Amino acid sequence: MDDEQLGTFVSWDYVVFACLFVVSSGIGVFFAVKERKNPSSEFLVGGRQMTCGPVALSLTASFMSAVTVLGAPSDVYRFGGSFVLFGVAYTFVVIATAELFVPVFYRSGITSTYEYLEIRFCKGVRMAATLIYILQTILYTGVVVFAPALALNQVTGFNLWGSIFATGIVCTFYCTLGGLKAVVWTDAFQMVVMVVGFMTVLVQGTRKTGGAASVWEVAKNGNRLDIFDFDPDPLRRHTFWTISVGGTFTWLGIYGVNQSTIQRCISCKTETHAKLALYFNLLGLLVILVCAVFSGLIMYAFYANCDPWTAQSVTAPDQLMPYFVMEILGDYPGLPGLFVACAFSGTLSTVAASINALATVTYEDFVKQCCTNLSNKASGWISKGLCIVFGVACTTMAIAASYMGGVVQAALSIHGMCGGPMLGLFSLGIIFPWTNSMGAAGGLIVGIALSFWAGVGAFIYPALDINSRPLSLRYCNSSVFHRSSLADHWYSMSYLYYSAVGFLATVTAGLLISFITGTLCCCGSSTLLSSHDLSVSAKVQHTLSVCL
Repeated sequence: MDDEQLGTFVSWDYVVFACLFVVSSGIGVFFAVKERKNPSSEFLVGGRQMTCGPVALSLTASFMSAVTVLGAPSDVYRFGGSFVLFGVAYTFVVIATAELFVPVFYRSGITSTYEYLEIRFCKGVRMAATLIYILQTILYTGVVVFAPALALNQVTGFNLWGSIFATGIVCTFYCTLGGLKAVVWTDAFQMVVMVVGFMTVLVQGTRKTGGAASVWEVAKNGNRLDIFDFDPDPLRRHTFWTISVGGTFTWLGIYGVNQSTIQRCISCKTETHAKLALYFNLLGLLVILVCAVFSGLIMYAFYANCDPWTAQSVTAPDQLMPYFVMEILGDYPGLPGLFVACAFSGTLSTVAASINALATVTYEDFVKQCCTNLSNKASGWISKGLCIVFGVACTTMAIAASYMGGVVQAALSIHGMCGGPMLGLFSLGIIFPWTNSMGAAGGLIVGIALSFWAGVGAFIYPALDINSRPLSLRYCNSSVFHRSSLADHWYSMSYLYYSAVGFLATVTAGLLISFITGTLCCCGSSTLLSSHDLSVSAKVQHTLSVCL
């Protein structure tokens, strides 16, 4: 198919794509009508009566976003199949989350994960952690919204601003109307769309490349199946160690202590359902991961003799997947639209979960602290208003994501820089009972400083190809730019280690400061807690003794 035909969307493609938005909005309207008389607590946490099935699908859809649908196959195409090793990290992360973090949060009966930090440490630590989470989530959501919209626009001609605003408006609409239940059930529907979209590409792509055996042979000859690289060098972008160790820390920050994840787990009707949701979610993560990796291998086999990126048919790696889809599915009206729906299903699910979680932490950690006697009706309206505010904020933030590079690395870098220190902070409270408030606050400051130093430095001084090693490019020693030793080492560290750096710095500094300061408290004594806080504190302490 020639290039002029590649950018063509027909009416059936738009119909299929529009159905995604219509059904998603319809689910929001359904729960708005069904739950209209329920209190605001049910709006934010689904009445704590959710079952493991839809929650598992929701978790998978939220974190396997368009970043995975578009970015992961491109990563495999350029760097090889080592991306599949993220399955090791996912497994460790889900086990740790289900067996360590979820029991603590579920049994304590809290709504915001950061409420735990005030009970365990002090209010200042809680407020700082909440603000960091809000910043992290808005930044990440900007990447998730903008990057796929731009890639699809430049390859298919799909309207850039129309898709961005449609995403923001629809997500805000069903989050505001239906609350967490709408988010969870919409995510479940969108997860099905993602799998169907991927399967369509896999089947047609395999057929176009001559069958599975042919794909495997071409990928093997192109070194795309050299998965196990045990080089311990932390400067290498993807090795067994950076993915399995660094990836575990990165995704544990996303899963173990992230409000969006924990909020859906504590919405389950029992702790057993919460744990089962995580383990079923692991199966979903592995299915999407395998689909993404095989899509990348098939795409490489298809373009083995004519790379569209070096031929300048596309201007960025993130455009490779939609370009490939338009080439193999362009003759079948509606199927390109199905893939676009697949990509935007990931976007919608992630944005909706982010908006709901942001509204929850803001209401619990700020609004309820300032207004203690709100009526149930007022609480409901404030919660809905916060959904609208954060819907607008996330949509507005999308434009800044154009300066963040490849979608996978940008997204995981944001999570790593913020998630690592947050993981360290919660670990100080849960695992190390002798940590005090000064240690927690000092450790968080040190962890954030180090992880952002590494991450922002890498953004200014990108790692050389000798470290990232794209398989389709050759490293050149004739660089005309002067690079300091700091740029070639500290800033060249694999982006997957940002979280580990933040975690280790937070824990180490926190324990050291706690040892030096003893039992001092930076933010006041527990006598300032209300009777409700004291009861929750007692629950937390009992939970810790049981879990640990």
